[in-house]
Amino acid sequence: MIPTSPLALLKAVLPRGLLGRSLLILVTPLILLQLVSAYVFFGTHWDVVTRRLATGLAGDIGAVTDMMRLFPGPANRATIFAVAATAMDLQLTLREGDILEKTGMLGAASKLTNNLTGFSLEYNLLGALAERVGRPVFIDAQSREREVVVEVQLEDGVLEVSASRKRLYSPTTTIFVLWMVGTSLLLFGIATIFMRNQVRAVRRLAAAADSFGKGRDVPNFKPEGAAEVRQAASAFARMRDRIMRQVDQRTEMLAGVSHDLRTPLTRMKLQLSMMSGEETEELLQDVADMERMVEGYLAFARGEGSEKMEPTDLVALVEDVVGKLRRDGGVIDLHCEEDLLLPLRPHAVSRCLTNLVANAVRYGGHVAVRAGRRGDTAEVIIDDDGPGIPHDKRDDVFKAFLRLEGSRNPATGGVGLGLTIARDVARSHGGNVLLEDSPLGGLRARLRLPF
Repeated sequence: MIPTSPLALLKAVLPRGLLGRSLLILVTPLILLQLVSAYVFFGTHWDVVTRRLATGLAGDIGAVTDMMRLFPGPANRATIFAVAATAMDLQLTLREGDILEKTGMLGAASKLTNNLTGFSLEYNLLGALAERVGRPVFIDAQSREREVVVEVQLEDGVLEVSASRKRLYSPTTTIFVLWMVGTSLLLFGIATIFMRNQVRAVRRLAAAADSFGKGRDVPNFKPEGAAEVRQAASAFARMRDRIMRQVDQRTEMLAGVSHDLRTPLTRMKLQLSMMSGEETEELLQDVADMERMVEGYLAFARGEGSEKMEPTDLVALVEDVVGKLRRDGGVIDLHCEEDLLLPLRPHAVSRCLTNLVANAVRYGGHVAVRAGRRGDTAEVIIDDDGPGIPHDKRDDVFKAFLRLEGSRNPATGGVGLGLTIARDVARSHGGNVLLEDSPLGGLRARLRLPF
């Protein structure tokens, strides 16, 4: 989409990264300073120097023409030419009887468009000659590489004057431009190196936060860079340590709760198994349901647990989950594009996939599972032909203990934690679980995990 407003166009042109914007902040004043300096230099110093050089050369030519007028004759002319060559560095030639066919400057129009600096020098010389000589003149600065030729119309012919270009061109201009551009490039390079070091610290902080958000360890992270960046990095490190302590404490607490709950349930099962009767069977079923519900609650509350990230083939996990559900009678079509190796908690992701595919098998007669790579993420898509979930309920089903099925019977809909656990596992890896309409007519569950 092409931006229309000036503000949108400006935002599209400006760099988006911190390094680019920082360099732009440094370079913009530097360029403005260079432009102002160049304008002041060429507007004052350059113009004054060139005018004085042109006036000096025109004065010498005027003095020669005056002496030739005051002291005519071949002998005096030879003396004047010799003095001009030694004292004024001018090479003089008189073409007797010639008439100057044209006046002005050679190629003035092309100089004006192609070489403004050269034109201004010769224009200054032309004005100075008109003031100091007062005769028709013609300037040729193109025919000879190192000389400027000035032709002056005299009474007895055309005086050809050859002068070195150094008499009109000041080397300070080239030196000034080279120093200005060279120092600017040097300062820009130094600024780029320092800014890159500062931005590197910000990027490392962002990478550490991203890795931690995906549940990956950041063992070698340490604050570096400017004071503000170090402060942010230290705050991140403290936050990471607090979160890890909370997770460890929760895991330890849940391990104790799990042991405390399972022990009395096991005793109840043993006592009921030694009893007989129809009521005993119902009590055993209730105890089994309690165990299943407790396991579901603990699995949800346990979250990531103490499982570590390790490189895992996601396709192998999908195939394993689908194989188990097929053995239980599920009708599942499986299509995997390629091997997908990425850092995962294998047991947690396996539980997530099991919950998603088992839901599809429970509510649909036909299930299709696909796994592949989409850009920088791995996707697992589960489609079914079941009744689906209304659009206004798709966010609610991820809430803990919420079931669209009205009864509290675990056999007909679990305990309402399957999708909650699935999304919790996906988000702990930096991914997500999305619910969409399926081409099969039911529900599509899309699991995304970043590489």
